[in-house]
Amino acid sequence: MFAEIDKSISFDGRDIRLKVGLLAPQAGGAVLVQSEDTAVFVTATRAAGREGIDFLPLLVDYEERLYAAGRIPGGFLRREGRPPEKATLISRLIDRPMRPLFPSWLRDDIQIVATTMSMDARVPPDVLAVTGASIATLLAKIPFNGPMAAVRVGLIGDDFIINPSYQEIELGDLDLIVAGSPDGVIMVEAGANQLPEQDMIEAIDFGYEAVRDLIQAQRDLIAELGIEIVHLPDPVVDSTLEDFITDRTSASIKEILSHFENSKGERDAALDVVKGEVAKAIAELPEADAIRVASDASPKALPTTFKSITKKLMRRQIIEDGVRVDGRKLDEVRKISCRTGVLPNRVHGSGLFQRELTQVLSVVTLGTPGDAQAMDDLHPDEEKRYMHHYNMPPYSVGETKPMRSPGRREVGHGALAERALIPVLPSKEDFPYVIRVVSEVLSSNGSTSMGSVCGSTLSLMDAGVPILKPVSGAAMGLIKEGDEIRILTDIQGIEDFLGDMDFKVAGTDTGITALQMDMKIHGLPIAVIAEAITKARAARLHILDKMLTAIDKPREEMSPFAPRLLTIKIDPDQIGMVIGPGGKNIKGITEQTGAKIDIDDDGTVTISAIEGEKAKAARAIIEGMTRKLSAGDVYAGKVTRVIPIGAFVEFLPGKEGMVHISQLADYRVGKVEDEVAVGDDVVVKVREVDGRGRINLTRLGIHPDEAAAARAAVE
Repeated sequence: MFAEIDKSISFDGRDIRLKVGLLAPQAGGAVLVQSEDTAVFVTATRAAGREGIDFLPLLVDYEERLYAAGRIPGGFLRREGRPPEKATLISRLIDRPMRPLFPSWLRDDIQIVATTMSMDARVPPDVLAVTGASIATLLAKIPFNGPMAAVRVGLIGDDFIINPSYQEIELGDLDLIVAGSPDGVIMVEAGANQLPEQDMIEAIDFGYEAVRDLIQAQRDLIAELGIEIVHLPDPVVDSTLEDFITDRTSASIKEILSHFENSKGERDAALDVVKGEVAKAIAELPEADAIRVASDASPKALPTTFKSITKKLMRRQIIEDGVRVDGRKLDEVRKISCRTGVLPNRVHGSGLFQRELTQVLSVVTLGTPGDAQAMDDLHPDEEKRYMHHYNMPPYSVGETKPMRSPGRREVGHGALAERALIPVLPSKEDFPYVIRVVSEVLSSNGSTSMGSVCGSTLSLMDAGVPILKPVSGAAMGLIKEGDEIRILTDIQGIEDFLGDMDFKVAGTDTGITALQMDMKIHGLPIAVIAEAITKARAARLHILDKMLTAIDKPREEMSPFAPRLLTIKIDPDQIGMVIGPGGKNIKGITEQTGAKIDIDDDGTVTISAIEGEKAKAARAIIEGMTRKLSAGDVYAGKVTRVIPIGAFVEFLPGKEGMVHISQLADYRVGKVEDEVAVGDDVVVKVREVDGRGRINLTRLGIHPDEAAAARAAVE
């Protein structure tokens, strides 16, 4: 075990404490990262590699324990089960800056586990977990090109702040996470309220300065423990097989990559033919030949080497010739087509966005407030009224495989599109609907997440959702060879797969609403990131122009199958009366009118029905039940019950009062039935509402004009 050390670093009065040497002595490395009362425990453990693995088997898990916030889990089992969506997103947030910093040759099993053990409602745990992953890896002496750290940047007014609280994030116009290594920025994740590009660039630069401080704090901690950061050279690889394949395939691969008229399928098929030919040539070599032996030693040696050669040639073509595999210029966007109303109006809105082979169909469903998603995690938000879900079935890339529940990638892409659109959604007061958008990727050749943003904007406008502005998105790429750097606009699949950066930028014509950058190299300087953001704006605006030719504003009419919502406000003290004992009253209104009713704690009542008249009928009942009565008010009503001492009259929807036998007429009435019967229309006046809430009515002392007005009010 390490000696116990407790270090602290401060950012504008916000402290981050790093504690090692106390917990989990059998883990490879362990650290407790704490800010205020939020504490995240992070471990990194390494195990020997498995036979036949040709990739880095890195497993990152973020765990939330509800005891961290003093809560007991819901459900029958009363224990944490499947990770909530936010936990999955934080797992990805940790993985994305960590993975490129491990040596490309490393094949050992590595597991990073981050557990939030104490939660302060003011301090988000995610960036603490990211930084903790770096520290735990260094403590475990795993080969790692770090240290790495992450901070959150907020914007309140004109001032950037480091690691803002949840409340400051909510009040501000920016929620940015910047992760970096000593070589530069390695990951960016942001949501913003249409923030101008220059402000976003300055925010990233501001965040990276704080990242540098955290990197130095890690170096100091490691030095204090007497640990050296493990930087191992790449192993020497026998180049015999690579030279053999290069000699026999380079010319053919170059020819295929320069045939710009080839589609993705034709290009892939042609490359498979070349790979098959070189495999046959190797198989025909004598068994004792070194190249044959190298190939036979690992079944994956040939495809891995062939991919490496293809990658080098594609990147060289871009660096030296400025030409991409489909013949586009570096800053050129692929051909775009957009449609709305693709599906029948049983669905509430649909939009089809296509960028050559990338095709996304987004579908909108409008729901009532009761359809909001309840959140059972450590995040302070209790519900979501906008949900964006992303599906990518295997046929979208021409493959067959079992279809399972959404994986981390699907969850992450849906969350990115959700974040991009939230800033332009109408307020709950202006548009009380709960909104769900599902993006179905029907064909994929790169940048499906940004295709989802564009398709969803189309579908929201098609559904009549009054968004503030349309949002479009573009994915930028990068090729870096030595000091040579080329930025690519609107990357396709092969450029993402063989390139160094995937930088997604979404926004309106005013500014950025969401941003996500992932690297495959060890970091980039701010100047390169700034150039990518600037070029992304031109691409976004080009795409936006194409979208607006399909639909330029939200439709004025919603689908006839979308629910109609009416909203009224009642006194919170009357909520119990409207609901009734055991929900009797509200169930009765629903059965009588067919409308659905949701009541918030503040007295906001939302009434929904497919047919507007049903919603109006339910509203009339609730307004009648909650109307403040005054003595002397005159109403036209109907006799509902007769008892020996009087008659009950429903004079407002859902509200009854009793007319005592002595108040039925200005003469002595022998029997109530002699004067009124069930179903009779009568005009009554409110005498009083007693201390128990009972309403006493009378038929006496009503002026003819008052009676006429009461009857007219219900006709």
